[in-house]
Amino acid sequence: MSVHELAPRTPARQQMSVDEFEELARRAPEMVRLEFVNGKVQVKSGPDGNHGEIVMWLLEHCMQQRSDLRLYPEQGLKVDAYRKGRARPDGSLAPRENFVGQGEWAEPGGVLMTVEVTSRDTDTNKRDRVEKPDGYAAAGIPLYLLVDRDARSLTVHAEPKNGEYRSTRTYDFGDVVALPDPVGITLETEKLKDYAD
Repeated sequence: MSVHELAPRTPARQQMSVDEFEELARRAPEMVRLEFVNGKVQVKSGPDGNHGEIVMWLLEHCMQQRSDLRLYPEQGLKVDAYRKGRARPDGSLAPRENFVGQGEWAEPGGVLMTVEVTSRDTDTNKRDRVEKPDGYAAAGIPLYLLVDRDARSLTVHAEPKNGEYRSTRTYDFGDVVALPDPVGITLETEKLKDYAD
């Protein structure tokens, strides 16, 4: 038995408090986008052209089918239930004016769906496919949509309960994707094949 096997396991410690993180985020240069997920400060990659086009494609579909909702790009959310986190989804679908007066880090109440589009960085697997679903589920956000450019797929996470989504379904680019209630939007995703790279 090694010394490491004898040492008691302890939960990962947060790098700093939420207040310290928010101060750091306030002082960061404008081009640096920070998140505080799973107790750790993370730098969110800047979007490339295809990433941005996917967000705009989704924004257009949301507004065409649900004029009562808006897809807010990069709105900071408090995901307090998940280790006092702060996340910046690529999009937060919510009723219009949902974030008025809330500042940089808003409460997730009213958010019907968060959206992440995978980036071309080394952290995307852990961040977008593992940590973010847990954070959004713990915050009670009904849907999490992951647009995965590497896998050329969309994954719909639904039915949050006890800090995780109980339903997960993956579709290939090109499939017709019916987002369940409370979103109720249908996405014809053939165009996403043009933006996968």
